[in-house]
Amino acid sequence: MEHPTPAPASTVAIGTGPVSFDELIAVTRHGAGVTLTDEARTAIDKARAVVEQLALAPTPAYGISTGFGALATRHIPTDMRAQLQKSLVRSHAAGSGPEVEREVTRGLMLLRLSTLATGHTGIRLETAQLLADLLTHQITPVVHEFGSLGCSGDLAPLSHCALALMGEGDVRDKSGTLMPAAEALADAGLTPVEFEAKEGLALINGTDGMLSMLVMAISDLRMLLKTADIAAAMSVEGQLGTDRVFAAELQAIRPHPGQAASAANLTALLHDSGVVASHRGDDCNRVQDAYSLRCSPQVHGGARDTVEYAASVAGRELASAVDNPVVLAEEGRVESNGNFHGAPVAYVLDFLAIVAADVASISERRTDRFLDKARSHGLNPFLAHDPGVDSGHMIAQYTQAAIVSELKRLANPASVDSIPSSAMQEDHVSMGWSAARKLRKSVDGLTRVVAIEVLTAARALDMRRPLEPSPATSAVVRRLREAGIEGPGPDRHLSPEIETAVQLVASGAVLDAAVSVIGELA
Repeated sequence: MEHPTPAPASTVAIGTGPVSFDELIAVTRHGAGVTLTDEARTAIDKARAVVEQLALAPTPAYGISTGFGALATRHIPTDMRAQLQKSLVRSHAAGSGPEVEREVTRGLMLLRLSTLATGHTGIRLETAQLLADLLTHQITPVVHEFGSLGCSGDLAPLSHCALALMGEGDVRDKSGTLMPAAEALADAGLTPVEFEAKEGLALINGTDGMLSMLVMAISDLRMLLKTADIAAAMSVEGQLGTDRVFAAELQAIRPHPGQAASAANLTALLHDSGVVASHRGDDCNRVQDAYSLRCSPQVHGGARDTVEYAASVAGRELASAVDNPVVLAEEGRVESNGNFHGAPVAYVLDFLAIVAADVASISERRTDRFLDKARSHGLNPFLAHDPGVDSGHMIAQYTQAAIVSELKRLANPASVDSIPSSAMQEDHVSMGWSAARKLRKSVDGLTRVVAIEVLTAARALDMRRPLEPSPATSAVVRRLREAGIEGPGPDRHLSPEIETAVQLVASGAVLDAAVSVIGELA
C-alpha cells in the first residue's frame, strides 16, 4: 500500500558514506529534501577529472568512448559522445505497465545520488545536483512496473529518472499532477542538463530500485512482526491458551535471538491478563495449546532473524558504489566490473517473501480457531451474535485464506528465473526488481492478514467478558473501538471494518496502543 507523504520535515545530507535506513525512509515516505555535502562535491569533481582525461585519450574506454553491452566494441568519435549518452537514456527508458509508487521512484533517485556522491561514477557535479534538486522539489519521474532484469542495474527504471534530468518524459509534481518533465523543471526554476561522456551510463547502472524496496520492506516487516506478536497474544488469550510456554528459561534452551524476543513480547503482552489467570489453576484440563498458538515465537522469531539477515545485506549494499565501469580516482583509471549484478539483494528479497507468507499462514490458522465451535472453547460459532441468522467473521477468514494462498504463490523465488539478454552478453541476470515488486505485495498481504486476526481476536476478547484482557491487549481493543470498529453484535458490513483495521496495523497504531501501556517491544 502507498504511504501518505506529508510536507518535507527535514533535509538529508548525502556524503560519500552510505545512506541510513532512517534517511531513506525520510526521503521516500516523508518527502525530505536532500543536499550534497562538501565531501561529496569534492569526490564527484575528482572522479569527473579522471573521466575527462580518459575521454581525450586515444585508447577506447568502456562507457566513455565506446558503445554499451553487446555493442561495446564500437569506438565512438568525440563529437558523437554527447549523443551517445542521450541515446543510451532514451533507448533504455523502455519501461511498460503500471506506474510504480512514488516512494519507489524517490528511492531509486536517492540511492543513485548516493552512489554518484561516492566519487566512483564520473558524473558532473551539476548533473548530480539536478538529481538532488528533483528530490527536494518532489518532482517524481514516471517509472513503470516492467523493464528491469536486475542486472546491469535497474536499467529501465533508472533511465526514466535520467530522462527527466534531460527535460524529457513525464513526471509528477509535488501535488501528484502528471506533466512533461520540461514543464515541471521550469516551474521549479531548474534547467535540464546536457549529458557528457559517461553521464548517461552513470545514472542508470545500479541496484537502486530493488535496494530501496528492500529497505522499505525491512522497515515495514520489523513493525509488522511486533504487531504479529500482539495479534498472537490476543489469540492465545482469547482462546484460553497458556503463557507458560513463552517463559524465558524455555526459550534459552534454543537460543535463537528472534525467538527469545518474540516470546518476551508475548509474555509482556499477556502480563496481568484476567483471561489467562482464569484458567491457570490446577483444575485446568488443557494439556498443550495448538502449534499456531504455542509455536508463535518460533515462527515469528525465525522471521525476525531472517529480516535481520536481510538488513545486514542491505546495509552492505547501501555502503556500495554500484556502477560499471567504476572510476578509481586515486589511481586515475576506470575499470569494468560485475558489481551491478543484483544477486545478493535478489536472494534476500525472495527470503522475505517466504517469511511474509509463513507468518501470514500461522496468523490465519490462529484466526480460524476462533471461528470453529469445536476448538474455540465456548465461543459462539464464527463469533456470530446469533449463529445461523448471523455469520460473524466467517468470511473474514475466507479473505485471510485467499490472501495467504496468494502469498504462497508470491513466495516462489524470482532470483532463480534468470533469462539472457543483450545478444547473450548479459546471459545471467538476478531478477531482483521482480523479487522486490512481489515482496511489496507480500508485505501488503501480511498486513491485511494480521489486521484480520487482530480484528477477530478483539471481538473474541469482548465476548469473553466479564473476564478482563491484559492491559496491553485491552488497549488494542480500545484503539479499534475508537477508530469506529464496533464490538460484538448483529452482522454488519464487514469490509470497511477490515480496511480500518488494516490501516491501524499499517500505520503502527495497533503497535503504539500496546506500547503505550507496557513500553517498547523487543
